[in-house]
Amino acid sequence: MKKQSGFTLIELAIVLVIIGLLLGGVLRGQELINSAKVKNMVTDLKNVQVYIYTYQDKFKALPGDDKAATTHVGATNNGDGDGEIDGAWNAATGESFNFWQHIRLANIATGSTTLTDATYLPTNNEGGPVGVQSKPQNTITGLSGSYAVCTGGVLGKLAKQIDTQIDDGDTTKGSVMVASAVDGTTAAAAVATTAANFDSTKYVLCMAF
Repeated sequence: MKKQSGFTLIELAIVLVIIGLLLGGVLRGQELINSAKVKNMVTDLKNVQVYIYTYQDKFKALPGDDKAATTHVGATNNGDGDGEIDGAWNAATGESFNFWQHIRLANIATGSTTLTDATYLPTNNEGGPVGVQSKPQNTITGLSGSYAVCTGGVLGKLAKQIDTQIDDGDTTKGSVMVASAVDGTTAAAAVATTAANFDSTKYVLCMAF
């Protein structure tokens, strides 16, 4: 009768160690990917502040709201010059939409300056929209300041990291909050990190300044 051979305890231990190392490498790799995503999204949010202040310093007007943008930068449309970036952060027309053309024509930011271009509106590294508007109180309840920059399609686990880096780690208060949906005209309810499936759910994150 032929003797059946099997794995020894040492061989099994080696296999388990290798599997553990592979799993550890995969998890570590995912951590690095998520950290890079968070860093890029934080940069997106902070860059909008730079765009506004640089344009104001250069032209004494707000991008999007600039009533002489056609003269200043050769823009397609002027704003009304009322000192606010009118319209919702994700609007497809109006001052919040024209904002991107104004800053790009002013060589403050890169990107398409053609309003009808499919790539005209910026997106984050998850493919979610990025936009800015005045009146943060119209984005998420409790958010206050002069402007709000919002970014969509953000996983809850990334939103927590972004909030921790920029603000206080609490997504229901402070200068950074998240909501399930934000239309920019009616304040949405903020969502807490304790909500069911928070980490795996996609949200809109807004930062006021």
